[in-house]
Amino acid sequence: MTDRNVAGGSVVACLGTWLCLLGAGCGPAHRIEVDKVPDDIFAPIGAVVPYASDEEKATFDRGLKVAQHRFSQAEGLGPRFNLVSCGGCHERPTTGGAGARYRNFLLVQQKLEDGSQAPVGINGIQTQFSLETARGADAEGANVHALRNPIPAIGVGLLAEIPEKSILANQDPDDKDGDGISGRPNYDRGFVGRFGRKAQTVSIEGFIRGPLFNHIGITSNPLSNARKAELPVPSAAAGASGSVQAGLRDDGISVVTAGQAAAPDMPNMDDDDAPDPELSEDDLFDVVSFTMLLAVPRPDEPTAESEAGSELFSELGCDGCHVRALKGPRGLIPAYSDLLLHDMGDDLADDIVMGVAKGNEFRTQPLWGVVAVGPYLHDGRADTLDDAIRFHGGEAKAARDAYVALDGRKRRQVLAFLASLGGGDQRSDGLLPPDAAVEAVGEFGGPMTMLTETESALYAAGRAVFDRDTHLGSGLGPEFNGDSCRACHFDPVLGGAGPADVDVTRQGIRSGDQVAEPAGGTMARHFDVSPMRPPIDAASNIFERRQTPALFGLGLIDAIPDEVILANADPDDENGDGIRGRAHVLADNRIGRFGWRADVPSLVEFTRDAFTNELGVTVPEEEGLTFGLTADADGVDDPEISSDDLAALRFFMAELAPPPRTNLDDPDVVKGEMVFDEVGCASCHHSLALADDTEVALYSDLLLHDICAEGEVGVGSGSATGREMRTAPLWGISHSAPYFHDGRAETLEAAIAAHAGEALASATAVSELSDTERRRLLTFLESL
Repeated sequence: MTDRNVAGGSVVACLGTWLCLLGAGCGPAHRIEVDKVPDDIFAPIGAVVPYASDEEKATFDRGLKVAQHRFSQAEGLGPRFNLVSCGGCHERPTTGGAGARYRNFLLVQQKLEDGSQAPVGINGIQTQFSLETARGADAEGANVHALRNPIPAIGVGLLAEIPEKSILANQDPDDKDGDGISGRPNYDRGFVGRFGRKAQTVSIEGFIRGPLFNHIGITSNPLSNARKAELPVPSAAAGASGSVQAGLRDDGISVVTAGQAAAPDMPNMDDDDAPDPELSEDDLFDVVSFTMLLAVPRPDEPTAESEAGSELFSELGCDGCHVRALKGPRGLIPAYSDLLLHDMGDDLADDIVMGVAKGNEFRTQPLWGVVAVGPYLHDGRADTLDDAIRFHGGEAKAARDAYVALDGRKRRQVLAFLASLGGGDQRSDGLLPPDAAVEAVGEFGGPMTMLTETESALYAAGRAVFDRDTHLGSGLGPEFNGDSCRACHFDPVLGGAGPADVDVTRQGIRSGDQVAEPAGGTMARHFDVSPMRPPIDAASNIFERRQTPALFGLGLIDAIPDEVILANADPDDENGDGIRGRAHVLADNRIGRFGWRADVPSLVEFTRDAFTNELGVTVPEEEGLTFGLTADADGVDDPEISSDDLAALRFFMAELAPPPRTNLDDPDVVKGEMVFDEVGCASCHHSLALADDTEVALYSDLLLHDICAEGEVGVGSGSATGREMRTAPLWGISHSAPYFHDGRAETLEAAIAAHAGEALASATAVSELSDTERRRLLTFLESL
């Protein structure tokens, strides 16, 4: 065994605080030669490494676009999926990082009688969504379930370069040195693994192709050998012949190139209508290169607090696994990980076997940028770094117990040291960047009118509540769909719509043309705080996705008088125009106006309902209000959101401006609105008025209409049948794809064509328009 502080080299000391890197005095356990840590690896999380060439930076930019791209059904999304983009999981604090709990996913395996285990589901993944049946089917035969929180991709290209001998230098499977730490490597096709929660993967290409297929349903072919050779490699490591001399195994094979060659060497395919491969080789090359070129955050300038914490980090034995640096071809790489498997104890064990990794073994997680990428641990169970340390067990028990035994001041010093490892200036309680400015009046995400100083502060506070992740310790769950308001509503800014991968799923019991509500309600939530998907009603046989609507202008919709909505109702089609809109009158005689089936009567109730139904969070008792639970049994004091936070949130939502209109002077917009009226769309999609006759151009009558095709029936709500939907407001529609209550339409043309029932005549009229008239109609809609 070499000194665990720095593996794979003769340097005895290790990376401690940034002050040590600059040559200032430190104890012997924390010294390092300044030229051993390359300076050109540091940049903000999500940025390209400074050492990248101009060509590599261009590739990085292209790869970023691929990572952020949302795949459509036409491009191959699904047929079963959890995500629509790579960036959906790796978004915290920016693309390439980690994910909040609403991006958790489930691993499923089957343990056989002989004790062996095999993955089930989609290569061991339980998918949430299905394009055919809305809810992804339960993985057949699964008897082992585990929760996974998305893992950050920070610095993985640097980890790919580290030679196997640098990793193996720290292994001690039999604990021969008697320190209680017995790390061992995992293997992938004969190579030392280094990626994934159990170090089960050696190849970045495999690390990307697998999730693309398993979580998004996007097929790909492996990169050709010629393209593999073009992937980013250490330019300083090229010898005179041009061959790669860096990262060599003992047998002389390059880890960088051979690791990539060890990626899945077969194309993957699926059974949807998109031709395979659904991702081009160029796009795969770009997104692999993007991932390889992600920088690591520069450590902070030291403070007395962080320096003291660094000393304690070693004294406690934390660097027995979180070794401060591994030697790579560029020098010492300060990942704070040995990349080995360790027994983390029975409490953290998940029974998932991967390679040689047992259910209680996990790879040491790198700590660079750790303060910005919570929640923590493999399943995201830890809200804070303090929680994460306290959950450590197994080989880490002694270090954990020593940390817990410290007084509060010294524990804060350890946490200050961890926070100093970079990324602190990007840390956020949600996804809003720190100190993000509020959008201008009238813009997307901005207030609808000028606010006073006091009101502006309340608006900003409400926006922060909207964005803020709800922690387990704050009452999240036990069942939930999202962990914040922003988790679903973020397109194009906070308060907007959401893509298909944040849809809600509803369940029902269908018998003929009737759909009954299950005893436990229609909500089929995606997540539980345990590693199990929330159960559905055993009798449920119909599922329906609910597309996330935008919230812009809700305060104006809330202010529309009931009588204005009722004035447009014609439930018996007395005027003979084929349109029979009716108001959704709730059991207590309030008029519903929010939700796909107009089943929520006010903005105040909308917020209460969302906290309970989507987050599992209890709300304060308020006289006259009936939506939302005021108590639950999760062990967190009720209510789980304060009255002040709820008031600020409501103010923010009530003041959110309607979407700004664009291109009002464009002749096609003017003529397109005329077409909109002529084909009958305006019969349901029109303006309403406030009590003072102010026009609210939401393009909805807020009434229920039957617009379903013959034989179609969905999951109703209240008195709204499974064939009735509230007229969707059209303002901001160009930023709220996909369309329809279940996201079935990915374009405006498809959405129009999907109209049936009361809207069939209008849809038919649109289909008969000339190309010019259709273009004008779409231009008008996009201007909204």
